[in-house]
Amino acid sequence: MPSVKATATATTALGLTALLVLGPAPAASAADPDTHVTSAAALADVDYTTWRRDVAAVVAEARPYVEARSANAGREKQALVLDIDNSSLETDFHPFWELPTPAIPEVRALVADAHARGVSVFFVTARPGIIRSLTDWNLKEAGYPVDGLYVRSLPDLFGEVSAYKTEKRAEIEAKGYTIIANIGNNTTDLVGGHAERAFKLPDYGGKLS
Repeated sequence: MPSVKATATATTALGLTALLVLGPAPAASAADPDTHVTSAAALADVDYTTWRRDVAAVVAEARPYVEARSANAGREKQALVLDIDNSSLETDFHPFWELPTPAIPEVRALVADAHARGVSVFFVTARPGIIRSLTDWNLKEAGYPVDGLYVRSLPDLFGEVSAYKTEKRAEIEAKGYTIIANIGNNTTDLVGGHAERAFKLPDYGGKLS
């Protein structure tokens, strides 16, 4: 686990990144009925219970495929690739300063089961490299196995997110892995191929990051 100083520095960096990308969050309403819903999610018109239900429906579709595909891997090196924000972690439903951000339970259970059967787990995120160590720590604290974590370098920040993510999946394949499933909540997480199957979690037309 990072030192208190390192975590504080990384948390500040994460906060600055969020402000640069998203702008300052509006004040939370005292009338919000669900304490999981931050002002950002409330603005998106997405409530936590509905989101969890919709995520669970996608995971229920993915589970039998992942279980069947990983049951008889033989000598094949298999991998799952996941996006992070609102795909692995409940990012938009918790303030960024409350760390670690919790895992999405259904996704974590799917990943843990696959990993127990020998499937490697890679995360490909649009988060910048400045918060790589914090992101790695958060994923592990939330209960995820992490066999690889890809974050954007400075040049990547000026390119298309979809092209960057496609390139990283190709790099994973070049290491000898077969990506049996790619899971994300945005089309930029999933387009470009380099995965046998893609499973899209809800983002409600881009309302969730």
